[in-house]
Amino acid sequence: MNSRNVFTVDNNQESIRLDVWLARQLKEISRSRIQQLIRSGQITINKRLVKESHKIKAGEQVEVNIPLPQPVELKAEKIPLNILFEDDALIVVDKPAGLVVHPAPGHDSGTLVNAVLYHCPDLGGIGGELRPGIVHRLDKDTSGVILVAKTDAALSALADQFKRREISKEYLAIVSGVLSPSGGQIRTMIGRHATDRKKMTAVPRKGRPAVTRYETVEILGNFSLVRLKPETGRTHQLRVHLAHVHHPVIGDEKYGRRSHGVSPVEVKRQMLHAHKISFCHPVTGQKMEFSAPVPEDMEWLLACLRHNGT
Repeated sequence: MNSRNVFTVDNNQESIRLDVWLARQLKEISRSRIQQLIRSGQITINKRLVKESHKIKAGEQVEVNIPLPQPVELKAEKIPLNILFEDDALIVVDKPAGLVVHPAPGHDSGTLVNAVLYHCPDLGGIGGELRPGIVHRLDKDTSGVILVAKTDAALSALADQFKRREISKEYLAIVSGVLSPSGGQIRTMIGRHATDRKKMTAVPRKGRPAVTRYETVEILGNFSLVRLKPETGRTHQLRVHLAHVHHPVIGDEKYGRRSHGVSPVEVKRQMLHAHKISFCHPVTGQKMEFSAPVPEDMEWLLACLRHNGT
């Protein structure tokens, strides 16, 4: 059955917007979800429908009806997951290369979302649906650590941290050539490519600012292992930035160029790995950091490059 809550506004709570006030009372629900419930008539004041901008008054009775999350068409699938951390609010996964994050045309199954649906039978649900919340994304062929929210409130809190740039991410990449200087910052605009709509470019007609900090970790002959810290979160940002400075990620068929050097061993995907992430827990506020070890295919390529350089 649905969840029903009744609140009475205290004298010291007057003149606050209804949606803001309820977000403080119902910490497990995001403000955007509360706004949806108000618009759909699930929240009333003294039995009357109101808008989310209504300024509450002392003595008003606020009735909140929260429908149970509805099943979605997404299918839970028993896909192995390397879980780094899990609690009632979120799950941290070490995503393997080749796993699509979210269902889309052509990938309606076999995704991280399908896997999380199976592994989290206690899922709180997002936006009134029984589904996990994707906080951020990794490309199909990028491996590494990724956050998934299990509740509306967790998704909203983590999304706010991303907007405020309070979540720190660190990637490792094997790239063509040796960067000069060995460390620094790449700052461009990023937008859709003028002729290939599936690609992004650092010289767009229209775009958004993008900033990536980088540091060379190891020089491997005509290749380098670099550490990348994106300060913004544009689509394909790291791959586009590295290609823009003529040091594309090894194995990147979309943005790489043959003229920039060929790997001594065959690689089946871009050598880009989401190595670390740090953030504040969306419920407790505790500072958390997780890391995903460098996967075997990248370790193998590094070993080959080190051998060739000796």
